[in-house]
Amino acid sequence: MRSSVFLPRLALIAALFSPALQAATASLPPVAAFFNGAEISNVTLSPKGGYVASTMALSDGTQALVIRETADPTKLKVITRNAMDNARVTSVHWINEQRIGFTVKNMQIEFEGNWDEFAVDRDGERRVHLIAGNWGHQQESIGSRFTNRTLTAEYGFFDTTHDDSDDILVEKYVWNHTDRAPDHSRLYRLNTRTQILRSAFEGKQPEAVKDWITDSKDVPRVVSSMVKGRCISYFRNPEDTQWKELNNGVCFTDQRFQPLFFDGANTLFVRANYKNYGALFRYDLKAMKMDDEPIVETPGFDFTGAPEIDRATGKLLGFQLHTDAGTTVWLDPKLKAEQAKIDAALPGTINTVSCAQDCSASPVLLIAAVSDRQPLQYILYNRGTGAMIGLGSTQPNITKAQVGARSFHHYKARDGRSIPVYVTMPAGKPSGPQAAVVLVHGGPQARGSSWEWDSEAAFLSSRGYVVIQPEFRGSTGFGADHFRAGWRQWGLSMQDDLSDAALWAVKQGWADSKRIALMGASYGGYATLMGLIKEPQLFRCGVEWAGVTDINLMFSSSESDSPEEWLGYGARQLIGDPEKDAEQFRRTSPLLRAAELKQPLLMAHGAQDRRVPTEHARKFADAVKASNPNVSYLMYNNEGHGWRHAENSIDFWGKVEVFLDKNLKHAN
Repeated sequence: MRSSVFLPRLALIAALFSPALQAATASLPPVAAFFNGAEISNVTLSPKGGYVASTMALSDGTQALVIRETADPTKLKVITRNAMDNARVTSVHWINEQRIGFTVKNMQIEFEGNWDEFAVDRDGERRVHLIAGNWGHQQESIGSRFTNRTLTAEYGFFDTTHDDSDDILVEKYVWNHTDRAPDHSRLYRLNTRTQILRSAFEGKQPEAVKDWITDSKDVPRVVSSMVKGRCISYFRNPEDTQWKELNNGVCFTDQRFQPLFFDGANTLFVRANYKNYGALFRYDLKAMKMDDEPIVETPGFDFTGAPEIDRATGKLLGFQLHTDAGTTVWLDPKLKAEQAKIDAALPGTINTVSCAQDCSASPVLLIAAVSDRQPLQYILYNRGTGAMIGLGSTQPNITKAQVGARSFHHYKARDGRSIPVYVTMPAGKPSGPQAAVVLVHGGPQARGSSWEWDSEAAFLSSRGYVVIQPEFRGSTGFGADHFRAGWRQWGLSMQDDLSDAALWAVKQGWADSKRIALMGASYGGYATLMGLIKEPQLFRCGVEWAGVTDINLMFSSSESDSPEEWLGYGARQLIGDPEKDAEQFRRTSPLLRAAELKQPLLMAHGAQDRRVPTEHARKFADAVKASNPNVSYLMYNNEGHGWRHAENSIDFWGKVEVFLDKNLKHAN
């Protein structure tokens, strides 16, 4: 079966709101309403659908892991409660219908080696500390005790098994003598009651393995490596101890397929180029051949999605896909009909429906409902009665009228390239051009945004700004040509795409040409600085956080966690060569041109950032302040590459609000 899928969901917004709501401008929600952390998260159904687990923010501000019966969600059991600000449950996963696992992060430590893994029965009993991070004396405060079988921080949770056992899969990380990040890993099965550890497969494995794909029986079948600039994948049959090469080519350059997943019948699915976009194909491991035609293609977008599989029957039920927004394609007629009923009952939102592992027997479905103006809400759907019961919202203290609508467009860059872009209008739809922010995503080889709820864009729209989020060349998800067009274009055509986005928004009558700001983190921080320097007549001010300030420092900093493999090969392909491109780096490194930046600037960085070490921020702040008095510089001592702590997010965005109000909204 083949599905050609391009399902823009933006037409849904036409009937979302009454004229009265559209005309009204509600009072401003506080900064904390957007950035205080999700009030409900990690929502997941038990394998047979009898229970639903989630983490919830309690009235006293602490976080709890709770389990509810799906037949009566008012019956709630608190499994664990973190009384410390430095502890957070970051992942919840059912091991079987009786037992659940969860990952805890020590928020005081930003680096690797601080993830703890626990397992507990759903009644709260028989808790076992499976993996110990760098907790030290703090372990007793979350109710755990070390045993001689507790694994060290060189292990990490990988996945659950799906055989009704008490086992999970864990990765053991191995480091070399150079990089901060692990060089490779190996998979093991860990019994969550006895803590007995055994290898998930027999025999040796290929070198530098970092990515694993297991089949329907949780057996490692496909692995991927990066070795001296080559991307290599291998496979093995379940009964074999030897791995065979599946795919081998120069990373980024060669046209290769990417293994993605096995279905319940142990068919391998891969993503490969089809009419310039990544599409989903079946791959026959016996014949070593990919199908001629894709099973799913999404014209205009690379295939991005995940399968829905009934683990009890092995049946492939459908796919969760992402085009301009999320959507679901069901192959199963019953689920397709249930999706239609849910969408009819919940118009105006994208309703992502998840089934339990034993889907055919599950009495409920889990709905994640979201729109551009509604934060994510979780709902249980009773398959027998059609009743819906709300479980909670990630950000319940925001109303639709307080934020603006988002839409998806394309604009022409100066060289004619079509650039995708998301635009969020100010709340209340004020007439005439408004102050605007070009919000630049990080990566840069990543997809930046989607139509659904975006806290940063929603916050800025609530404060009256037009928010422009370009998927500039070099972004992924929009075809191979779009990605390749951004290679070695830092500060050049990638930068021009941002300026062209601002000029396009002016032509649409949305943005005031005299009141446009640049903002972004990581690469977005770099682009903010470079844009202020390169286009001072266009961008009035800027906000950057965790930003690269000197391209050469990316290759030379001893504080960076970037691995040698990336610096020696991938970065030279995508960014440039420090020796061969020295002149280009000089022209496109903000640090070397700091004296040219005269506009107001807000900078922020995390003191524990290893991806973009603080020397980037320190050196640039010192250099730019020498000739620019309108520079503010924030340092958050307990943060790394971005903000994990709610109090820091609230503080930062509060300062952003004040900065933009002074230097953009009310500037002459």
